[in-house]
Amino acid sequence: MTPRTSTLPLALALCLLLLPSAGPALAAGDGLIVKPSDFSVTKTLDRLGIALTRAGIKVFARIDHAKGARSVDMELAPTTVMIFGTPKIGTPLMTANPAIGLDLPLKALAWQDADGTVKLAYTDPAWLAKRYGITNRDKVFAKMTGALGKFTDMATKRGKLPK
Repeated sequence: MTPRTSTLPLALALCLLLLPSAGPALAAGDGLIVKPSDFSVTKTLDRLGIALTRAGIKVFARIDHAKGARSVDMELAPTTVMIFGTPKIGTPLMTANPAIGLDLPLKALAWQDADGTVKLAYTDPAWLAKRYGITNRDKVFAKMTGALGKFTDMATKRGKLPK
């Protein structure tokens, strides 16, 4: 009897190669956009907050999940969410479908992976339009998409923040 070699490891390796890599930004079917950051979690969100505030967008809160974990004697790598928005953009969307209020104000999450890299994630506004069936506010969603792309690039990439 000859030993059988399993093709499972090879098949698994091939599947992993075909998966999308965490490149500059990913927008999966779940609407999540993820960008690598050149900075720590804190500095990434500091930079995002500065960019948002300078554009007239209010930062409502920062929630430090790692601090919450420590409060119950558990450990979590640096992980913080920022909540932000403006009624000028959110209100037209909520008049189209009030249920979008579940995802407004917007949020961005920064975390440190086990390998030390920091990532910043947020929900793709185009995905929100589909999720809530809002078809009559394309200009608002386009503005949100462009602004979030610009602000998150400012937060994650080296370079000066605009005044």
